[in-house]
Order: sequence, then structure tokens, then C-alpha cells
Amino acid sequence: MTGKIAQDPGSDGPADKNSANKDSASAETAEQILAALKFDAQGLIPAIAQQHDTGEVLMLAWMSPESLRETLASGRVCYWSRSRGALWRKGETSGHVQRLVELRYDCDQDALLLLVDQTGSACHTNRRTCFYRALRDGASRILSEPEA
Repeated sequence: MTGKIAQDPGSDGPADKNSANKDSASAETAEQILAALKFDAQGLIPAIAQQHDTGEVLMLAWMSPESLRETLASGRVCYWSRSRGALWRKGETSGHVQRLVELRYDCDQDALLLLVDQTGSACHTNRRTCFYRALRDGASRILSEPEA
């Protein structure tokens, strides 16, 4: 499914004879929403990835208009790597892919929430989530070890 802000996780494509019209309307809506989003001075917007079925927060990354368009077109999440200065197609080398289920944006239109279906670990440390540390009782705690 392409160009959709919200995607049906159980759908692989058009479901009925009116789907072409629905896809065109969705693409226009996606572009209108993209135009309304507030990107920072570097042209980026923060994006939180959350596992769609459990609510687990997986990671925080950045998206550019180009990476967001690619994500909406392909259904596979693509971020902007600030360290590399290039598109970062999640899982391209690790195989730990994120499939977009739904894209949400906040009330100020300056942050994104990506509901994803995560394959493998989300963190580059090979943990399920990047949020594996916590401050508890005044001390730092490790909540999970790297996956085998």
C-alpha cells in the first residue's frame, strides 16, 4: 500500500474496485499532511518507533521529507541518518526491518509516531529496544541484554 498515513496491517493492496480512487485521495492527503509537518532548521522531524501490537517503544530517529515519502511509498521505514548525512533504510544491512503499520503525528505537527512491525532488534546494540536503560532509585540500571 502506498502513500497512506494509516495502513491496514492485514492488507496487501487494493481491496475493491474503488481502491484506485481511494489511493489517489490518500496520496493527496499524505502530501498535504507532509506539507503541514514542521521540520526543524536541518529539515528533519523526530520519529518515535513503537511496536504496533504491544505498544513497546523501540527507538527514536529522525526523518526528512524524502525519507518520509519513501516510507509511505514502500511501507518499509526509512530514516535520515544525521551521522552519515544520508537515507537510512532500517534493516538494510542487519535485516532488522520495520514495516510501517500506521503513521501518527502530534498536535503541534512537529513529531511523528510510527507504529511498526519490527523484525528482530531495533537497537544497533542488538537489543529489542534502544530504551534499555533506566534511572531507578538514583542509579542507572540495564533492563535488557543484547539478543543472541
